[in-house]
Amino acid sequence: MKHFTCLLLVALGCVSAAHAQSVTRDIPYATAHERQVLDVYAPAGAKNLPVVFWIHGGGWQTGNKSMVALKPKAFMDQGLVFVSINHRLLPTVDMGALTRDVASALGWVHKNIATYGGDPTRLLVMGHSSGGQLAALMCTDDRYGKAEGFSLTMIKGCVPVDADTFDIPAIIEMAETRARVHHLPLPTYGHRQKFGDDPAKHRDFSAVTHVARNKGIPPFLILHIAGNPDTGAQAQRLAAVLEHAGISAKVVVGREATHASINDNIGAPNDPVTTELFAFVVEVLKR
Repeated sequence: MKHFTCLLLVALGCVSAAHAQSVTRDIPYATAHERQVLDVYAPAGAKNLPVVFWIHGGGWQTGNKSMVALKPKAFMDQGLVFVSINHRLLPTVDMGALTRDVASALGWVHKNIATYGGDPTRLLVMGHSSGGQLAALMCTDDRYGKAEGFSLTMIKGCVPVDADTFDIPAIIEMAETRARVHHLPLPTYGHRQKFGDDPAKHRDFSAVTHVARNKGIPPFLILHIAGNPDTGAQAQRLAAVLEHAGISAKVVVGREATHASINDNIGAPNDPVTTELFAFVVEVLKR
């Protein structure tokens, strides 16, 4: 871990007073709802630093921007600005509105993060669980960026963490087949319903649908735990589609992790997933 820390600081440039850090909370990125806010964590004296854009998990129904565990300090200590966002939740809004919230927050970062010491042209988009689906979609479907006035080329890397919805039709078929085979009730508010109960919408909200060459899609580091066949299969599916389009994709398995701990341990000393993540950050920010 120390080795990668040194590499990262060399690659990004040392930050003076690295442990003197500040947070600005509840910055509005839109005005339609009280949840359309974000927090910015920045090292003291930050200027033109790369930015991590973090999307919380919670099944699109719960969660908030405070669910960051060790991440803000870990990334600031490495010389990055860290942004954590809220978005509106199901079922108060539909998935389209929720997804546009995330795009709006990215648009805000593009326009405003320089004021907080961030470089809007060097962005890493990350998210856990449902946030991983949203992160992957933002990094593959360039319509969101175009609507907010930015290009995928400003995103240097994408890191979805233990998500199971990069290919939504596949996960729906898997869950419903499993229920039928085991004579269990079909989900009444599963992925089929959350994403609109319309097969066209299921495809449209799937990152794999939008992967193509020459769109500026960034390299991916796809993290998942060993104990969940669905997140593992979805990680491999996304990686295969990306690689087929000539886009770098690496899958890293958290061997001893749970769905919660693979996320909460990011930034912890000697955490093997964190070591892989920081090595990825160094590599993509060189490009």
